[in-house]
Parts: sequence; structure tokens; C-alpha cells
Amino acid sequence: MTTTVVGSGSWGTALAMHLARVGHEVHLCARDAALAARMRDMRENAVYLPGVPLPDGVHPTHETAAAVADASMVIWAVPSHGTRATLRALAPAIRPGTVVVSATKGLERVTWTRMSQVLAEELPSGCPVVVLSGPSFAHEVAHELPTAVVTAAADGDANARVQEELRGRRFRLYASDDVVGVEVGGAYKNVIAIAAGVVEGLGLGHNALAGLVTRGLAEMTRLAVALGGRQETLAGLSGLGDLVLTCTGAASRNHRLGIELGQGRALAEILAGMRMVAEGVNTAEGMLALGAAAGVELPIAEQMAAVLAGRTHPLAATEALMVRPQKHERH
Repeated sequence: MTTTVVGSGSWGTALAMHLARVGHEVHLCARDAALAARMRDMRENAVYLPGVPLPDGVHPTHETAAAVADASMVIWAVPSHGTRATLRALAPAIRPGTVVVSATKGLERVTWTRMSQVLAEELPSGCPVVVLSGPSFAHEVAHELPTAVVTAAADGDANARVQEELRGRRFRLYASDDVVGVEVGGAYKNVIAIAAGVVEGLGLGHNALAGLVTRGLAEMTRLAVALGGRQETLAGLSGLGDLVLTCTGAASRNHRLGIELGQGRALAEILAGMRMVAEGVNTAEGMLALGAAAGVELPIAEQMAAVLAGRTHPLAATEALMVRPQKHERH
């Protein structure tokens, strides 16, 4: 079958490579025509995933509208800040009934809408949306290292189809119908990963890191449940699994950003040196907005939002978390 991946960053490229290996012909769509041309000529994405050859079944292109029109399934890997505008331009070319897989973790700025909601609002009628999330560094998927993820959708048939089409010898998919829980976990873990990086950058030790990650899980679970998700979802791949990976893995952009904040670098300077997006930078404020609307206290997100906005120093933020009133652990 023909599948189109929209977004040629590291994650979109890794997914395109995986799909080709399991038998798909894949259009890999790049916004930059020069990047698409270089990928075709060099047979690798030297900008975002260097050193990993593209399989023969991956066809880089800049003609995104034509690629989505030809697809029986679309994988959406565009960063959250560009999703609505990009999709709005492409929607007329997408055939009704096309399954669209959201592989983007984050919230839309200002509206603080989850990605599956943005896709549902902009896609043609009758296009089911399936969310793909879980602990999955792009370079490990590209190198065919074992990976387990989760797909979530209200449409059980579409979910089953995505599981079947994406399954591979080293790529295992679990199903869920808890779209809210899966998306909140996938977005919130980036905020906690920045906080974990701050703890490491400040040299506060493993005790502090373990406490931060554990309470971060409690915090993101509270919000997900308040928004309609299920507690057990956050104990799964898209919650705890992704949280552990992003808070400890050296390849985590959000964790690296937090380390540099803890070491005293300014946010603007850090972002200027990053080629790819650290979604947690925008997500912290959004989680606070969702928490306020749902009446949920989110102390870690609150402190990280203050650090990212320059309202407080990273060390002061960690100290503020430590001196909060003591509570029962279930809270």
C-alpha cells in the first residue's frame, strides 16, 4: 500500500523507514524542497537522521498535496506549532475515509488543543484519526532496535488497521481507546523531562530525580483523569514508559534543554542552537491552562512554566517544590 508521511524531521523519517521495511511504498514529505532533493540524491536524511540509509521504498518529495492525495494512510509528523496551518492547506487533497495517524506529541499554542482534536477539526469528513505514542526515540527506530508503542482511537476498525499495517519484527503496537490519556501523557512527559534535566543540570542527585519523575507521573495522571482519561493509561507505554525514556535518555531534546537551563544558559540561547523542536517549552503553559480549567493543581508544570518564562531561577523552582505543604501521597 502507499503511505504518506508528512514531516521529514527525525521522527517522520524514522517512521517512513520502518514503513518501507514492512512493505509499504512511502512518500516522505519535506517542507523544504532542497532537503527533499538531497534525500533523493544521497538516500539519507543528513540533516535530521544522518548516517542511516533510506530504504528503497522511501520516496522523498516536496509535492505534499499530490502525495497525500495518493495515500491510503497518512502519518502526521509535523510539529504541533505548524500542524493546523499545514493541515488546512493540505486537507482538500486528502481523500475522505483516509486513515490519519497522529505521531505528534504536544498541544496547539493558545487554544491548547490536543493534536487529534486539531486533525479532526481540519480533516475532511470521514477521516478517522489514530494517535501513535509511547517511548520511541527516532534513531533507535531507524536502527531497527526493539520498540513498543501504543495506538489510540475511538474507531476500533481504524485502530486495528494501523496496528496491522505498522507492525514489524521489532516494532510492537498495543491498542487503546483512551485517546485523551494517551495524548496527555505524550505531551506532559516533555514538561517533566525539562524538570528532570534541570535537576541533573543543577547537580541535585539521583534522589531528587527519582522523586521528581514519580511526582511528575502523579501530576500528569491527575490532569489526564480530570480531562476524561483513565488512570491505567498513564501507567502504560504512553505515560510511564514515555516519561522514563524522556527523563533519562541522552537523546531527549527536552531533557537536554533542562540540563542546560540548570547549568545557567538562557532559554533563547539554547533554542537558537537546536535544530529540532523541544515540545515541552510550549506545553508547560498549555498544561497549566488545562489544569486551571479542570481545577487540578500542577506544581511541577507551574514551576517549569515560570523557569521557561524567565520569572524564576531553576534552583528557586526546585526549592519551591520541596517546601510545599506536605500531603498524603495519593494527592
